[in-house]
Amino acid sequence: MEISNVGRPRNVGWVRAAALLYGDWGTSKAYVIGLGMAAIGFAALPHLLAVCAVTGFVGLNYIWICKHFPNGGGVYTSAGLHSRRLATIGGLLLLADFIVTAALSCLDGFHYLGFEDPVTAKKWAITAIFAIGAVNFLGPKHTGGIAVWLAVPTVAVVIILIGGGVPHLSQIHTQAPGGGILQNWTRFVDMILALSGVEVAASSTGVLRLDANSTLDRPSVLITARRAIIVVMVDVVIGTAMLSVLAMCLPDAAKEHQNDMLRYMGDIFLGPKFGILVGWVFGLLLISAVNTAITGMVALLYVMAHDGELPDPFLQLNRFGVPWVALITATILPVVVLNIDDKVEGLAALYAIGVVGAIAINLGSCAFAKSIPLKGFERITMKGTFLVLAAIWITIALSKVWALLFVAVVLAVGLTLRELTRRHQRIATATAMPASVLQKAAPGPAAPDFLGQFILVAARGWTPALQFALEESRVRGAQLLVLYVREVTVTIDMGGNWESDSDAKSLFTRLESEARGLKVNKLYSISDSPAETIIDIAATFGVDTVVLGGSRRATLVNLLKGNIVARVAANLPETMHLIVIG
Repeated sequence: MEISNVGRPRNVGWVRAAALLYGDWGTSKAYVIGLGMAAIGFAALPHLLAVCAVTGFVGLNYIWICKHFPNGGGVYTSAGLHSRRLATIGGLLLLADFIVTAALSCLDGFHYLGFEDPVTAKKWAITAIFAIGAVNFLGPKHTGGIAVWLAVPTVAVVIILIGGGVPHLSQIHTQAPGGGILQNWTRFVDMILALSGVEVAASSTGVLRLDANSTLDRPSVLITARRAIIVVMVDVVIGTAMLSVLAMCLPDAAKEHQNDMLRYMGDIFLGPKFGILVGWVFGLLLISAVNTAITGMVALLYVMAHDGELPDPFLQLNRFGVPWVALITATILPVVVLNIDDKVEGLAALYAIGVVGAIAINLGSCAFAKSIPLKGFERITMKGTFLVLAAIWITIALSKVWALLFVAVVLAVGLTLRELTRRHQRIATATAMPASVLQKAAPGPAAPDFLGQFILVAARGWTPALQFALEESRVRGAQLLVLYVREVTVTIDMGGNWESDSDAKSLFTRLESEARGLKVNKLYSISDSPAETIIDIAATFGVDTVVLGGSRRATLVNLLKGNIVARVAANLPETMHLIVIG
């Protein structure tokens, strides 16, 4: 039996990619400035500007990474060029980053919403994390779009806030940093949180829309990725720098508003009503970042398990395509961290060691990989940025004992699970029989040799829709394309092994006997968007008819996830017929 694997459709344009990136990276200004002001007051401006400069260089490096990794260039991928163990370490550092991102963003989000009491803010944050985890059990599509809808109003609020603060520049009262070079370096390191979220840009290249004149065989997403990164980088770097300058114009009481600095700036510059607006916009954006962090953890745990680096239970899916063991893990870990440390400054220290470590490994892996054709100045710049980030990471490890202990625990647990998983695989391999079925893996479906009419049926079992399509293909003498989509709610492009999918294997085995004498193409896909996959396959093959089974999902599930039949019907070309059975 020959089965072609088909990848996830590349349908994320630069505007949506920028909005999704902003939902994580763009939140950093909400707490970076407050941390600086709380730590050293009006002497923090040089340190904050230095943070912005480093952030700009890191963003530039990630444009080059996206250029050379069009199928996903996160730390887990790039570190894998050197060793699988290093890839696992990079992935675990990123996991540590996601854990604290969820805890920190949610806690600070409720501070921005007006919950000044730390205990109350913590209780609401824990409740929100559990609620977001529960909603994600259904694998919803619309929750991930919250950050997209909030991106535009957030940018508008930042622009208005800057405009309102300009008249106050006459009141600027910066102070010269005290202490020596080492002391100021440590202070700078304490504020290095504006790097948050940039890994999303590299990890998501596998779903970005291809550049003009590129193909699935030779993909390029440089233009799409560059536009998305530059737009967000300008906001993060220039926006944070300008707001940092304006923070120097605030009264001395600003030092007490570490948790809601931008809201306080809105109060002073444009009045209490605008301050409330700033609080709600940034509060909701920060809470939406919790969803981004949780889905990022789920995807990372699933992919690492898919690659044999973590135990198989992380691959278990519920009926909505959600890796439920990974989701429970991703929901509980931020809550555990919040119960250990419920202060923004404490979480910031835990946060920095994960994100800086992951980015440093990514840049170092790319800079020292001879297989990546970087230009001379690109490689030198990347090596220089890597050295700076490595120095920052070492400083955090030496000066923040709790941060070092936190990341050590994450690495120890993760590497132990990896070793146990590898040992189990070696035992299983020693007793396994060689596979007797040919599998053809390809980035996209190969065109069948039959040039007549085409019928595409998407089936998750032996359904009335599939039986109808078989009979219709017999009557019409048409080519039948049978597509099995294993829905997995992780937004990455990854190959799938239909042989390890018992449901797909059962379907294709029965199809082999039932469809004798028919011209049948069997297609298998792992996708977080079945509707888009169906549409993409229909367009690729130029089918005449698409056959689907009727949806029996509950109203709430259809509301959160979207109705597959309705989405296919709304986006299918007019030249194609849609038949819904049941």
